[in-house]
Amino acid sequence: MTQAAPPKPPTRSKGEDAALGKVIAGRYRLEARVGEGGMGIVYRARHVLIDREVAVKLIRPDLRGETHLRAWMLREARAANRVDHAHIIDIHDIGETDDGELYLVMEYLNGIPLSSEIARGPLPIQRAVDILEQMGAALARAHDLGVVHRDLKSDNILLTSRGGRKDFVKILDFGLAALAHDPRLAPKGAVFGTPEYMSPEQARGEQAQPQSDLYALGVLLFEMLTGQLPFRAADRETLLEMQRTAPAPRPSAVRKDCHPVAERITLRLLEKDPRKRYRDGHHLLEELKALQRSLPSQSWDKEEGPPAGAALPPPPPPLPKALGVSEWAARAGLFARMATRAYPSGNTPPELTQALASLWEVAAKANGLEGEIASHTRKLEALERRGRALRAEIGRKVEELAQEESRAMRDAAAYAEEEETARSELLRAQQVAQEKLALADQAERSGGGTRAIYETAGAASAMVEAKRQWMQTREARRTGREATARDLRRQIEELRGQLARYAEALEDDLGQGRERVAMRAKEGLRYERTFHEASAVLLAHLKTKPECRDLMAELQTPSTEARAGAGNTPTAARAAAT
Repeated sequence: MTQAAPPKPPTRSKGEDAALGKVIAGRYRLEARVGEGGMGIVYRARHVLIDREVAVKLIRPDLRGETHLRAWMLREARAANRVDHAHIIDIHDIGETDDGELYLVMEYLNGIPLSSEIARGPLPIQRAVDILEQMGAALARAHDLGVVHRDLKSDNILLTSRGGRKDFVKILDFGLAALAHDPRLAPKGAVFGTPEYMSPEQARGEQAQPQSDLYALGVLLFEMLTGQLPFRAADRETLLEMQRTAPAPRPSAVRKDCHPVAERITLRLLEKDPRKRYRDGHHLLEELKALQRSLPSQSWDKEEGPPAGAALPPPPPPLPKALGVSEWAARAGLFARMATRAYPSGNTPPELTQALASLWEVAAKANGLEGEIASHTRKLEALERRGRALRAEIGRKVEELAQEESRAMRDAAAYAEEEETARSELLRAQQVAQEKLALADQAERSGGGTRAIYETAGAASAMVEAKRQWMQTREARRTGREATARDLRRQIEELRGQLARYAEALEDDLGQGRERVAMRAKEGLRYERTFHEASAVLLAHLKTKPECRDLMAELQTPSTEARAGAGNTPTAARAAAT
């Protein structure tokens, strides 16, 4: 318990968000409203116990009665957590408040939406491919684990800086992600998503599949290469119809110098028939990496820095730190000395005596509670770390197997095409052989058989056998690769089941631990409110006493003032921060 008490609700201007300053689930204090999506409002918040800055999404007030949206929000956390990929936003916590308000706690990111970069114009080919490769890697892992995003768009892609690398991609808002189709969540045939990025099958009201996300990647690549969307219309229905039926324009029709391989990749991603797109994300990644290797080194990510205007915005200034519990007793001691100076005869007013006693009491209780909460929090963090490590390990194993499966299935498909061609050639060879054998037989019966006739018939029969052997070889290779793919799929499904079971058990353990921390944290917040109220009483009596000026100055030292603010109670300045 290293943070100070929640302040009394500050006076707010008309229209200001009333949720600011609120503590969610006894742990997350909302500091600033940073955005709003289709389902929720996002706030910058701070964990009141471990001083961790996070983003908190609350379901929109007008949607709190929509049970299917609440279910989707729960899926957002579970889906993203199960994937656990570097390029997908981290989810720290999820739950419901005492008054039934659903919340989602995510990592707080500082970056630039891809939409803002595209608004400046087309991106260099190297930069566009690098960004798409990161998105493709994250989605390949998600699809391997049965998660479909459903609503990819440039607003949901954040470009951050990490480890010295610029344009580190984070995919946001798995709000419509589905671990499995649940018809109870939405009306049959309902169309969800953003029309500009929606796949033809989604535009028809069909369930989104991994290939639907690949189509959205095609839209994003078209946007990055040309600076504009492939399909634009004034109304939603016209746009949906274009997504369903209109052929995709060629990027080179907009940008004459568009790289031909990038154009080919874009057009394949934008195929109307999902079967004509890339088989999966791994297939796409192979082509993207091959394209990257063929491109000249990119300069915008090296010494020259990113293009003008593309620098990340400065991070928000750190908020004033609250008064720690370890300082409560020292502050209580200062108040006691001031009271002794102000009332040397021992005629201290009863309310001051009571306030001082309250300060000492809650300081002692809070000190013990702080150690208990810190112990619970450390255990929770260790459990979360172990969980993330195991999820990442299983995810990597699944990814490796899925890459092999992807190649096996593509090999099998290629052998199937060769097999079909060989079968057609075998049928033609058999027909020719039958004709040649019939001529030879007829010639023999008539006594007019010649060596050439018999040799031609023999050659035709040999060709039949050669075609049959070729077809059987293709068939054997196809069935072999299909068997390999089935075995890989079995291993993948076993790992996915293991991950699901572990995730459920981990969530149960974390839920119980968080509940214990929340209960103790709420008790600590009550102590802090008591400390705040007692401090306010003492300040009201003592701040005008001349004999207390030096101690009051000590109370309001620069470090303390940064936390509390001159003339405020030890915790009241939090209102100014929020």
